[in-house]
Amino acid sequence: MSVAEDFSGVSVRDQVSEAEWQVRVDLAATYRLVAHYGWSDLIYTHISARVPGPEHHFLINPYGMSFDEITASSLVKIDLDGNIVMPTEYAVNPAGFTIHSAVHMSVPDANAVIHTHSDDGVAVSAQADGLLPLSQTAMIVLEDLAYHDYEGIALEHDERERLVRDLGNKHCMILRNHGLLTAGASCPDAFLRLYFLERACTMQVRALSGGVKLTMPNQGVPEKTADQGMFHKKHGIGKLAWPALLRTLDRIDPSYRD
Repeated sequence: MSVAEDFSGVSVRDQVSEAEWQVRVDLAATYRLVAHYGWSDLIYTHISARVPGPEHHFLINPYGMSFDEITASSLVKIDLDGNIVMPTEYAVNPAGFTIHSAVHMSVPDANAVIHTHSDDGVAVSAQADGLLPLSQTAMIVLEDLAYHDYEGIALEHDERERLVRDLGNKHCMILRNHGLLTAGASCPDAFLRLYFLERACTMQVRALSGGVKLTMPNQGVPEKTADQGMFHKKHGIGKLAWPALLRTLDRIDPSYRD
C-alpha cells in the first residue's frame, strides 16, 4: 500500500473534498517548513488544522513520522478527543492533541495551530521577563502574545480551560518552560506568526548573549509597531508570503503534495 492510499487501496485524495485536500497540502507544507527552519523536535510536537465542514474533525501528523517526510495523504483525521475517524495505517498521539484541541474548541478563527519546542523558543520561555521589545520583529508580535504557566507534560484535559483563558483573544503564546504556540485562520497565517515569534526569540537570545548594554525603544513605539504590523488581524496575514514558501519547498522536495 502506498502512502497515498488507505487500506482499501483507494487514494486519500479520492476520498476527501477538494477543500479538505487543499488543507492537507497546506498542513503538510507547514510541517515541511517547520523542519526546514530547524524548529522540529524529532516527532514530539504537533501541527493541526481543522477540516472544512460541519464535523469537528482535524488533521494531525502520524505519530512516529518526522516532519520532513509528512505528506498530504499521510495526515491523520481525528475528532476533538484525538480519536481517528478515517481509516489509516498510522497512529496518532492523543495526548499531543490536548493543547491543540483547547485552542481549536475555543477560538473561532483557530483553524490551524502550531506548537514547537525550538531551542530559542524554549530559552525565552524560561526567561522571567518573557519576550522583550528588543527588535522590530518582537514588537510586531508583542501585542498579540499571551503566556501560559507550565503545569507538566500536557496530558490532562483540565489544563485546556486554563490554557484557553490565558490565550484570550491572542494568536501567539509562550508556554512557560515549554515552547511556543501560534494559531491562525489558515496554515499560512499560523506559520507567519510562528516565523515572526521564532525569529524574535532568536534575536533576543543573541542580543542577551552579547554581554553589552541593550537599547530599549521609546515609550509607545512597541504599540505603534504592533499596529503597523497588523498581526492582530484575524485573516489573511500569511497569504502574501505563502506562495513563495511553497515554491521553496517545491524546489527542495515537492512530495509533501502527495
